[in-house]
Amino acid sequence: WRTDWQRTYTRDEWLSVVSTAGGLNQVTHDKLAELLARLGAAIDAAGGSFTMTYVAVAVTAARSDAA
Repeated sequence: WRTDWQRTYTRDEWLSVVSTAGGLNQVTHDKLAELLARLGAAIDAAGGSFTMTYVAVAVTAARSDAA
């Protein structure tokens, strides 16, 4: 099964999400602040929001007892 969907994020919504993603919790506070400032500026330059496209995929399998 596959489901495609989109969500529009404002600048503040995205900065809230991205600050907890990946390994960003491992960078220093100063580096994170710089990254968020640059991301915020890029989103502002694009009009203050953007739309992210997501794909959710579910895969199932049947286990065979034949050995």
